[in-house]
Amino acid sequence: MTPTPAPCVLEHWSSSEVDPAIRLDYWRDVAHNWVDVQPLSPGEELDASWSLLRGQASFFGTKRSTAYEMRTGPQHVPPAEDMVVLSLLQAGEMRLNAAPGEHQHATAGMLGMYVPEQEGCYRWGAGARQTYLALPRRLVWDTLGHRPGNTLLLPQHCALAPMLASQLGHLALLVRRPGQLDDVEYGGVLDATRALALLMLRNLGRQGLGADLPDLNECLHAGRHAAALRFMEQQAHRHDLDAAAIARGAGCSRTRLYEAFAAQGQTVMGALRELRLQRARRGIEQSARLHVGGLAWRCGFANPSDFSKLFRARFGLSPTEWHQRLWGR
Repeated sequence: MTPTPAPCVLEHWSSSEVDPAIRLDYWRDVAHNWVDVQPLSPGEELDASWSLLRGQASFFGTKRSTAYEMRTGPQHVPPAEDMVVLSLLQAGEMRLNAAPGEHQHATAGMLGMYVPEQEGCYRWGAGARQTYLALPRRLVWDTLGHRPGNTLLLPQHCALAPMLASQLGHLALLVRRPGQLDDVEYGGVLDATRALALLMLRNLGRQGLGADLPDLNECLHAGRHAAALRFMEQQAHRHDLDAAAIARGAGCSRTRLYEAFAAQGQTVMGALRELRLQRARRGIEQSARLHVGGLAWRCGFANPSDFSKLFRARFGLSPTEWHQRLWGR
């Protein structure tokens, strides 16, 4: 039986809550205790907000702000918070001037790995929105197999980078709309995001190797499971979607994929079938008109008759009966 995730603490801050004269100091205190935030240009006011999901082994944040500059270095990082940040820039731009050869320009959609312990100067553009996951630096080092550094995580460098970016973006939406999940559900999503991040780092660290390595002490089944589910959600309409394609999408072998789903008490194709049926049910509930064949096709079922049988077995009614119950004849 899968253990219940530990609950998370969700916190929100906004510079609009304080007087403009003290907003920068407020922002330093609540959002940037690891860095040195530089003074704004004369006449400028800080407009920023930040949401933080704090778990036991990691934490997740999403923030947006007007333009400002911050500097990092070992002198700013508390010993108990020596973290590495996996950051998705959702809007705006960020320029990093760090050690020689590490100059970077991140724009919307880019995923990067950043180490606050390293010397660097980060310039956030106006309207920049950053969504990130912070992990202990020692854990990231062990997972990568080498010391982490400031780098952009491009798809050509790591097959799972787009998957993690998608997961971070989805979690940011949930965090910015409180009330959709309870504390334990937030904990489960954060755990899955953390596991997917570790899987991506491991994949990055073993570039050039043709076979799966033995699992690390940190269990990676949850990461493979999360990656596969995300891929299924994106590709569920494909009638040719099978375990081999899902494994490629999740960045692992079929054996590892089967193991990841078995650890959750599921099968790969059973999970895909459930995802498709739930999508079909939502489609029925959202439209007053029903065409069973078209609905089946859009949800990945090539045969309308098989789809109707599976739908009845799952929900107790045929698609037509479900529609009539909701919308009338």
